[in-house]
Amino acid sequence: MNDPRRRAEHRALALSVLVPGMNGTTVPTWLRTAIADGLAGVLLFAPNTPDLETTRALSAELHAAGPVLVMADEESGDVSRLQAAGGSSLAGAAALGAADDVELTRESGRMLGRLQRAVGIDMDLAPVLDVASEPHNPVIGVRSFGPSAEVVSRHGAAMVQGLAEGGVLTCGKHFPGHGDTLVDSHLSLPTLDIPVDTLRERDLPPFAAAAAAGMDSVMTGHLLIPALGSRPGTLEPAVTALVRELPGGEDLAIITDALDMGAVSAAGLGEVCIQALEAGADLLCLGHTMGRDDEAQFELAVAGIVQALDAGRLSPEQLAEPQRRIARLRERAAAHREQAPREDLQEIVTELEQLGARAARAAVIARGAVQRTGQPVLLDVRRRVNQAAGRFTRSFELAVQSRDEQALIGPDLDLAELPEGAAVMVVCRAPVTDAEEGERLRAVLAARPDAVVIHTGTRDSAPAHDALVLTSGAGRANAEAAIALILDGPREEGAA
Repeated sequence: MNDPRRRAEHRALALSVLVPGMNGTTVPTWLRTAIADGLAGVLLFAPNTPDLETTRALSAELHAAGPVLVMADEESGDVSRLQAAGGSSLAGAAALGAADDVELTRESGRMLGRLQRAVGIDMDLAPVLDVASEPHNPVIGVRSFGPSAEVVSRHGAAMVQGLAEGGVLTCGKHFPGHGDTLVDSHLSLPTLDIPVDTLRERDLPPFAAAAAAGMDSVMTGHLLIPALGSRPGTLEPAVTALVRELPGGEDLAIITDALDMGAVSAAGLGEVCIQALEAGADLLCLGHTMGRDDEAQFELAVAGIVQALDAGRLSPEQLAEPQRRIARLRERAAAHREQAPREDLQEIVTELEQLGARAARAAVIARGAVQRTGQPVLLDVRRRVNQAAGRFTRSFELAVQSRDEQALIGPDLDLAELPEGAAVMVVCRAPVTDAEEGERLRAVLAARPDAVVIHTGTRDSAPAHDALVLTSGAGRANAEAAIALILDGPREEGAA
């Protein structure tokens, strides 16, 4: 097409549905221009948010460039962007589900929303509404409220309500349910080969409950469900049709999971963007990897959509409904910003820590005699990278160091040289299914069978050991609750 005006219109349409990531903590020129030209949103990751004040300044800079939606994956627990370095002050979904106090979950959501609102985040890509029916799931696990649709429904709805009360928009994920898979969609495409009736009975109820509670949007997941169609959920019209059946589903914005993920990336980013729009998506999340040229990735997405519009494969009319839904999100986000007071960030963090400690203590459990005295020794046998959460935080290391500066910490300690009576603790996540992690754990326990195993994964995926602490997560709150249980013993009922 040689008509410059039409080409400009088509580029503007492409921008109106895209959500790229970015490098750094200030807005690059290409992104500032895109925002001014109508870009839908920007997704912040941990490298963009090294501390709360920096995040607040970056969000202000983004909003000053235009009416863009500033988003974050802030689930609390294992997946935190705003507190990535030291671990989330709040307990994550699995711990909240284990504590099973719906008001505690709602209050945790309210505080999480309040923190994000205070630093300028408009939309939280949370809560996770997957039912963790497969305990060894490599990507969902403790990000879920639990293995039962009933528990996930109650706590998912409470989290939606709390986040909204805190001042952010919500996004339930990963529709229609990623909990019963053994493949990480960051790496390749999972297949969920179940009847539609099973999906409706087990996996969809939490999304329906959250929608009825006021959820603003839904993130579709990269998983193939043959009973629904031949494409991954993010690219499958039948999955979109299921979203529209939810309470208020016609107004729910559909956001794709990151379109650079291994499950769908082979077709090329431009083509995947086109297919997602053809399937009925409203917002296209482009993802982000440190060191990658995000501007180049962004332009690939723009070019693909523009070419499809030029060729008539996509039409402006197809993007009318997405633009309507995105406009609703912008209006709600603007209202939250206008109503939000400027708050002291440290005061919010202090309240988060108090609430997180309460939830983590309610969730942590011991199997066998786990109390230990002596010099603390901590070994972490987890593999260092989790695709959803990024690099594991130093939460357990920091929790031990805060108790005893002389604690011995590290992966390469000589176990034979440890002090007599040392309180040896070993942290794991998936030793049953991760061969490398399992071998590391066995080596430690062969040398120190008296060690306490701290398992951060789902309860049903824990290894067999006679001194086991189950945390239901690996955030800072989870770590501190586990270390206190081991070094101090159980708290007396009613203790503060």
